[in-house]
Amino acid sequence: MARYIFVTGGVVSSLGKGLSSASLAYLLKSQGYKVRLRKMDPYLNVDPGTMSPFQHGEVFVTDDGAETDLDLGHYERFSNISAKKTDNITTGKIYSDIIKKERTGKYLGKTVQVIPHVTDRIKEFIKGDITNEDFVICEIGGTVGDIESLPFVEAIRQFANDVGKKRSLFIHLTLVPFLKSSDEIKTKPTQHSVKELRSLGIQPDIVICRSQKSIPIDQRKKISLFCNVSIDNVIETVDVRTIYEAPISFHKEKLNRQVLKYFNIRPKKNANLTPWKKITDTVLNSKKQVNIAIIGKYVNLKDAYKSLDEALIHGGIFNKVKVNLLRIESDNLKKKDVKKLLKNVSGILIPGGFGKRGTEGKIAAINFARRNKIPFFGICFGMQMAVIEFARNKLNIKHAGSSELDKKCFPVIGLMNEWDKDGKIIKGTNKELGGTMRLGLYEAKLRHNSLVKKIYNSTNIKERHRHRYEVNKHLQSKFESNGMIFSGMSPNNNLPEIIELKNHPWFIGVQFHPEFKSRPLNPHPLFSSFIKAAKSK
Repeated sequence: MARYIFVTGGVVSSLGKGLSSASLAYLLKSQGYKVRLRKMDPYLNVDPGTMSPFQHGEVFVTDDGAETDLDLGHYERFSNISAKKTDNITTGKIYSDIIKKERTGKYLGKTVQVIPHVTDRIKEFIKGDITNEDFVICEIGGTVGDIESLPFVEAIRQFANDVGKKRSLFIHLTLVPFLKSSDEIKTKPTQHSVKELRSLGIQPDIVICRSQKSIPIDQRKKISLFCNVSIDNVIETVDVRTIYEAPISFHKEKLNRQVLKYFNIRPKKNANLTPWKKITDTVLNSKKQVNIAIIGKYVNLKDAYKSLDEALIHGGIFNKVKVNLLRIESDNLKKKDVKKLLKNVSGILIPGGFGKRGTEGKIAAINFARRNKIPFFGICFGMQMAVIEFARNKLNIKHAGSSELDKKCFPVIGLMNEWDKDGKIIKGTNKELGGTMRLGLYEAKLRHNSLVKKIYNSTNIKERHRHRYEVNKHLQSKFESNGMIFSGMSPNNNLPEIIELKNHPWFIGVQFHPEFKSRPLNPHPLFSSFIKAAKSK
C-alpha cells in the first residue's frame, strides 16, 4: 500500500524542492523501498513544450514521449527511476481535461467548479498509475500562498483526509536567511510561510530549512515551537558545494529516518552513501581539468541546458576530471572571433534548439572543430548544423540549409512527414507546436566498424528524441564518399540518427538527446567518450 509524501515550498521559489525530493527518493530506494516521484505545476500551459527556455528552463523528455518539467530530470538522475507521462501534470492539462468532459456532457449538466471537479482531477493524478510503490513523492510547484497553487494545496489537503495520516506526510521547504550585517539567522520568514500553509488547512510534519549557514539549536527550537513541528523534524539543508552532496547532507540530517519513523516503518537496510561520496570527491578534488565550450542561444540561463550540463559533469566523473563549461552565445559568435574564443578549449558542443537565430555562429564553430581536429559533439539541432556545415564547405553545396530556417535553401535538413512508433505510422506537422514532434524513446541501428558502435558496445540502442526535422537521407552516398558517415539509422533505415567523421579523432552528431539518460552513478557512454577525447587532446 502506497504512502504519499507531499513537498511544498515557501518564502521564495527555486529553493530546491526538486533536489530535496530526488535526494529523499534515492535514500528510501537505497534502503530497499520502491519509490515514485511526481510533479504538479501550477501554470496554465498544457505542458512546457512550447515555453521559452528563458521562461521555464529545459524541457525534459521521458521514455514514453512526455515533455515535462526539468525537475523530472533531477528525479531520474538521483533515483535512477524513469519518469512517465503520468508523473507530471499542469493546471493547463487539468482544465483541458475538465473542459473536454464538460463539452461532451460527462458532468450531466452540473455546474463545473474548482471544488470538487478540479481538486478531484488532481487527486486522480496523485493516485493514478500506482501499482506496488511503497512511497509516492509529489512535489507541488510554485510557492505556498500563490493564487496559482491554491487548488493543488486544497487537493492534497483533501487527499490526506481521504487516505488518512498513516499514509500521508507533508514536507515544507522554506528559506532561513542569514543577514551578514547583523550576523544573524532569521526564522521569521519560515514561521510566516508555515502559518500561511496552516491557514490553508495543512500542518507540515517536516520542515526543511534552506540556509547559507548551519542553523543554531536555539533557532531550530524556535522553528519547532512556532511551526508546531518536532525538533527532530526540523531539517536543515545548508548550501552545498555540488548538488551531489545533497543525498549525503539529507542523510546526515536523518531526513529518511524521520520519514520512516513517521510512518512507523522499520528500515529494511541502511542507506548506501558510498557512491555519492566518491562522486563528490571526484567533482570537488579532481586535479585534471578539461574546458568544454557550449555554444547555444540560451547559455546565459543555466537551467536551459540543465541535463546537458549534468551529463558533461557525469562524463568528467567517469574520467576523473573536472569539466569547466565555457558558455558562448551563438548569435554573438562571429567567424572572425572563433579562433580567439575557442583556441583553449578541449571540446566543442552544440546543443539542441529551434529557430534561425545564432545558426551561423554555430556553423562557424563546427567548421573550426572539424578543420582543427577538436572533439565535437552535436546534439539534435547541433547535429543538423554539422551536416549543413559539411555540405557547404566540403560538398560545395553553397546554399545548403534547413527548410525550417530557409524555404529557398538546398534542404540537407527537412521536415519529417511520418515516422514509426510502436508499429504505427505517425504523421508530423509544422503547424501545431505542442506535442506534435517525434518525442520519446526510439530505436537505432549502429553501423559495424563505427565509432559509436564501439562506444555503445552494441548494434542496437534506444534514445530519447525531441524534433521535427531530419537529415536528408537521399544525400547519404554523397556525404559518405566525402568522409561523413551515417553511423546510426532508424530500424526502417529511413531516418539518420547519428553522423560521424572518418578522419577526425572525435566528431559525432546525434539526432536524439542522450543527456536525458545520463546519471551521475551511470554516465552516458557518449558523454564519457567525449570527455575522454577532450581529456586526450
